[in-house]
Amino acid sequence: MLWAECLERLRKHVSDNHFTMWIRPLEAEEHSDCLKLYVPSPYWKSHIEKDYHEIISIMAEQISEGRVRQVEVLVGSSPGKDILTKQETPATTTSALQSPPVIPKATSNDTAKPTKVRQLNPALNFNLFVEGRSNQMAADACRKVLTKLGADDHNPLFLYGPTGLGKTHLMQAVGNALLQLKPNAKVMYMTAESFVQDFVSALQRKKIEEFKKNCRSLDLMLVDDIHLLAGKEASLQEFFYTFNALLDESKQIILTSDRYPKELTELDPRLVSRFSWGLSVGVEPPDIETRTEILLKKAESSEIDLPRNCALFIAQQVVANVRELEGALNRVVATARFRGSAIDLEVVRESLKDVLAIRARNISVENIQKVVCEYFRIPLKELTGPKRTRIYARPRQMAMGLARELTGDSYPEIGMAFGGRDHSTVMHACEKVQSLRNEDPSFNDDYKNLHRLLQS
Repeated sequence: MLWAECLERLRKHVSDNHFTMWIRPLEAEEHSDCLKLYVPSPYWKSHIEKDYHEIISIMAEQISEGRVRQVEVLVGSSPGKDILTKQETPATTTSALQSPPVIPKATSNDTAKPTKVRQLNPALNFNLFVEGRSNQMAADACRKVLTKLGADDHNPLFLYGPTGLGKTHLMQAVGNALLQLKPNAKVMYMTAESFVQDFVSALQRKKIEEFKKNCRSLDLMLVDDIHLLAGKEASLQEFFYTFNALLDESKQIILTSDRYPKELTELDPRLVSRFSWGLSVGVEPPDIETRTEILLKKAESSEIDLPRNCALFIAQQVVANVRELEGALNRVVATARFRGSAIDLEVVRESLKDVLAIRARNISVENIQKVVCEYFRIPLKELTGPKRTRIYARPRQMAMGLARELTGDSYPEIGMAFGGRDHSTVMHACEKVQSLRNEDPSFNDDYKNLHRLLQS
């Protein structure tokens, strides 16, 4: 069934904790051209729409062969009688690159177009990219690519991190800069999904040799969201050969993904290994200073008069990613124009009242405790209880550190919420969290995941 197949694929794209916490509880109801997903709360709905709606929509359309064009997320229980099963089907372990290619048959109403070099977005250049501590290394790596295209130490260049942080901007900035330096350079930008679509179209139209020639004669190949090639056996095989052909000719490849290469366990190990040959650089959510500068730069490029104190206020409230920052700015501009007034803090507060209400409701010590317990799968009574075993002590310290950072509550207030502990215990926990984040990458990853969940 459709949702069962979606679940099987989704579990390969998200961590076990996130899959168990957010995806598995969903109920689904299938209609002629729509998949309806039912969630238990508005907070849940917001999280699914922000982080998973796009990938679920793509998967539903693919699995249904184009029949399902819309995915709706609704609060409540499914009223339909034929709710799709929530159980996952057993995962297969067939190697993508070892499987024989499955060639779709051409249909009489096939309207697919042959492969073409897609236009880069000229607005995605280095001048308009705001750099900060979260993306400085990635930006430097992209500039380095231009100095020596195809050099082994950064080919392929693999940019990874959550959606909406500027990975696409950076990769296209390289393409735009190269075309300024070498107008005759052959540059192609594509998403993993468009690679699949073009490959299938070429097979249907019997133009596969033309497709191969176009891809393997490039000077620079830019492929977005490479993790979405999972499950596309024939396309993966062709990408594998194209990837190797370009590397053999020292042609530059830049890829993006939502995860570090070795975490792409749903792809063939040989391909994942090749992703690690060059340079892999992570892009993290921007800090508040970078978020503020992004807003000011965006406003300047759009000729919008945005006072710095207003940009700072927006940056304090919207922390998830750059796309949400831009969306918040658009709401502020629309409100100011509707009122016929300049942008000030009153206009910003009015525009973002929903965001402020959600943030005030969600960022509390009680909510932090709930999310931490769900993430680590431990009872609330153990998180706030007296047991000092590591399985409870580490999550407890992490929850205290998050509470101190996100709520601004005092040490005694936080201590009272954790079983009446004194302020010195909370201080020690916050210090321990900071040292563990610096020393233990897995602890730091968990902390950042929880931070994003609570801020979403």
